[in-house]
Order: sequence, then C-alpha cells, then structure tokens
Amino acid sequence: MTSCGSRGAAAAIGAIAAGCAMAPSVDYDKVAQDMIKASFREQGQATIDRIQQDEVQRICSAPAPSPTDVKRIETAELATIKPPSNGRYLGDWREGEKLAQNGRGMTWTDPADAPSGGNCYNCHQMTKAEISFGTIGPSLYQYGKLRGVTDAASPGSAPIVQYTWGKLWNSKATSACSLMPRFGHAGVLTQAQIRDLMALLLDPKSPVNSQ
Repeated sequence: MTSCGSRGAAAAIGAIAAGCAMAPSVDYDKVAQDMIKASFREQGQATIDRIQQDEVQRICSAPAPSPTDVKRIETAELATIKPPSNGRYLGDWREGEKLAQNGRGMTWTDPADAPSGGNCYNCHQMTKAEISFGTIGPSLYQYGKLRGVTDAASPGSAPIVQYTWGKLWNSKATSACSLMPRFGHAGVLTQAQIRDLMALLLDPKSPVNSQ
C-alpha cells in the first residue's frame, strides 16, 4: 500500500505541475497599471498620462540601475536642455522667491491654465530666515556666493550659470536618477519662471546670497 500511495502522490504532483505549466502567464505590471488607471480620473491639471513611466523613470525604478544605463540616460537628457530663447539666464529674484514658496500646480484642484510653483522649500533650505524647509535636497543657502558669483552677467560666472540652468531644466542630465523635477523638460515651469528662479539662486542681491 505504501508503494501504491507513493505512486499516487507522485502522479498527483505531476498533474499539478503540468497544470501550472499550462496556465497562462500573467503580466503583473499590466494588471497593476490597469488597476491604477481604473482608480483615477482626469480633472484640471491632473491627467492620467502621468502614471505612464518614460524610459528614464522605468530604469531608475529598478533597485540598482547599471552604470551603462546611468551614463546613457545622462547623455540623452543633456541633449534635451534648451538655453533661454532670449539669451537671458536671469530674471527677477523677487518673482523667483514667490515661486520657491509656491507649492501649487498640476493637481486636480488647479485650473488648467494656472501656472505651477517651484516648491523649492519642500526639498531645500534657500534662505537663512526660513525655518521650515525640506532636506531631501542639499541646502541652497548662499548658492551663488559660495560659487563666486559676484555678477551673474560676467563671463567668469558663465559656467555656473549654464550649469544651474541645466539643473533646473532637466536635473537628470547631471544625475540620472535625481528626485528633482525636470522643470523645463517636463513643462512644469516656463522659461520665464526658470529665469526668475535662476535670479533667486545667483543674483548677489537675492536673499539666498545677501543674508
């Protein structure tokens, strides 16, 4: 009886294994995406297309992106950076400060034509006076002063001016999996808004550098 029982158990296991082998494969990523799509609706500035990851986001969602992928991302993203169309990198730091404090934008409660804010204080310290700021990103207090910018329009400051513009336009050009939004590349902020943030960071008279 033991021998027969063993043969019966083996046959049952074989049948189960065969059934599993014949079962259709499930694309769990697609199942998850379909569930997410079914859970959201478009309204105002909140659109469903945002849940679709681009190649950069897919690679950076992996536990450990390869050095080859990181280099490829940074090279490709660097090519997307557009210089200011009017040739002016700096705007009004006063408007830039308003943008840095403004966390609104791209939610379902924001009108479709309302401009977004920069929300800089959510991740960075910007001025000495600010006592409530995030620490996801590095402190930007005295950003221009520490980098020797005494006159943002001078030739000597051009490299840091261009680097800062690129960082705001598409942060992944210098750090492939940066958590910083791609403000210009993704259309979150306009060129005029980015120029104002540039002034906040680099103008010697702004509170970032003068306090």
